[in-house]
Amino acid sequence: MSGSGAAAEKADSRQRPQMKVNEYKENQNIAYVSLKPVQTTVSIKTATVYLAPFSLSNYQLDQFMCPKSLLEKNSNNEVACKKTKIKKTYRRIIPPKMKTTSSKAESSAVHTESNELQHKRTTDAMNLGVDMESSQDGDSDEDITPGLDDFSGLSPYERKRLKNISENANFFASLQLSESAARLREMIKKRPPPKSKRQKPKKRENGIGCRRSMRLLKADPSGVLLPATPAPPALVADETPLLPPGPLEMTSENQDDNNEGFKGFLRTWAGMSKPSSKNTEKGLSSIKSYKANLNGMVISEDTVYKVTTGPIFSMALHPSETRTLVAVGAKFGQVGLCDLTQQPKEDGVYVFRPHSQPVSCLYFSPANPAHILSLSYDGTLRCGDFSRAVFEEVYRNERSSFSSFDFLAEDASTLIVGHWDGKMSLVDRRTPGTSYEKLISSSMGKIRTVHVHPVHRQYFITAGLRDIHIYDARRLNSRGSQPLISLTEHTKSIASAYFSPLTGNRVVTTCADCNLRIFDSSCISSNIPLLTTIRHNTFTGRWLTRFQAMWDPKQEDCIIVGSMARPRRIEIFHETGKRVHSFGGECLVSVCSINAMHPTRYILAGGNSSGKIHVFVN
Repeated sequence: MSGSGAAAEKADSRQRPQMKVNEYKENQNIAYVSLKPVQTTVSIKTATVYLAPFSLSNYQLDQFMCPKSLLEKNSNNEVACKKTKIKKTYRRIIPPKMKTTSSKAESSAVHTESNELQHKRTTDAMNLGVDMESSQDGDSDEDITPGLDDFSGLSPYERKRLKNISENANFFASLQLSESAARLREMIKKRPPPKSKRQKPKKRENGIGCRRSMRLLKADPSGVLLPATPAPPALVADETPLLPPGPLEMTSENQDDNNEGFKGFLRTWAGMSKPSSKNTEKGLSSIKSYKANLNGMVISEDTVYKVTTGPIFSMALHPSETRTLVAVGAKFGQVGLCDLTQQPKEDGVYVFRPHSQPVSCLYFSPANPAHILSLSYDGTLRCGDFSRAVFEEVYRNERSSFSSFDFLAEDASTLIVGHWDGKMSLVDRRTPGTSYEKLISSSMGKIRTVHVHPVHRQYFITAGLRDIHIYDARRLNSRGSQPLISLTEHTKSIASAYFSPLTGNRVVTTCADCNLRIFDSSCISSNIPLLTTIRHNTFTGRWLTRFQAMWDPKQEDCIIVGSMARPRRIEIFHETGKRVHSFGGECLVSVCSINAMHPTRYILAGGNSSGKIHVFVN
């Protein structure tokens, strides 16, 4: 051995302490190596084994072939080896210079390094010498598989392990798993994507497509495109501009103004200037006779008239005893006049447009029935004079919107006007040239209706959002007026509030909570008691005019109101809450929100939201 190798071996021998010869017991069947050294004394022959580090990973199994003579000798002595104790000693091959001796000749120090055998792979091959001497019968392993007998230098466990590895390798090689895996990979890569079951429809090149509207395509029926229409000019201001101030000429929208019929119509209405001489202040009739007269009132196709193009917002019956004249105010600023005694009935309907916005209140003048006063959202109050065929302007306020009005004086010289923003105006028509106006602030956020007490005309009642106030016209202040009485029993929006027509001892209110309430106003004090609550469906929705319960001018203890029930009807209730009568028939097929009763005759007119009036006549 070279000098460097000897020096390294000498240093290694100094670091490792010398150990006694280790003897390993051997089982009768299997020779094994114990990790714990056992010191024994053997009196028979021993086998000396020389070990050197090696690695199986770098060599083939054929390189570790033992001498054939040894293998034959061991195989002949297989049985004898089981009964004889064998002493095996393991010695390292040490160069002559580094060899040490011990006091005992039969033992030597052996030391193996397991860590170097497991992790370090050497490139130089070491010779494995095996020198085993057995007893008379010899030493051999039991049940060694042919083909592995050449490895007699290994333990039976190692040889069994190598046998298992070889058999497993042959078994897996026979299964051809690698070839199967390769074929599966090829199949996965070449597998086409799943096709959808739904097949796309084929496009038709010359097929007919879906049907389209020629009007939306701006084409004629043959498919030729129409020329583009010019865009309408944009409105500079409001879509419904105010009409010019001053008097407006009566110009009919549905009739010819130059024919004899229109002139005869004006003469008919102008001849009604004198009030009827019939006593209208007679006492109340009994409920029994009142019901009998109501039962005689019927409707027919001849008494159904189409008057205006929009919903009816207000209605009034002329107090004439000889003719049946009905006036209606519509949504688009129209005022329609209808003479039910005219035949054919189409010739008796005349429509005018004195306003630009809805006409919410309409009255015949109590001093001159030939005058009709109309109030509109556009902030104008006009008086139609049939003798002169003009609509005079009574009051105008372009900064506000009007909701309702009533006469403070019996001669119609002074009026109280309610505004949508909660203000009120006192208008005096006796001022020459233009009317005198006094603007009054109130504690109400909104005013829907205004009605004057029929006896004590200094009092008037206003209906607001959820409160009802009674004011004294003599105590109104422009900076702010406080009401005499406030009715706060209502929980939702209020549509109207009216005094009873003859005495004013009752007040009827219409509320969105589906209740009609009747109060005792016989004594104007700080509190007005609630007499009756009538459950009634007042929810008309968005497209119908709101209900307004009105008193019958002839019977002040009975009220008239429309109904949402089917079949369609108009109902009359007594102040005690009992239903007195229901008007209906085959010709009444719509909801009549606005109703009016003739002051002396048994004639009832109901207007709906399409501009029609339905008249029940006794």
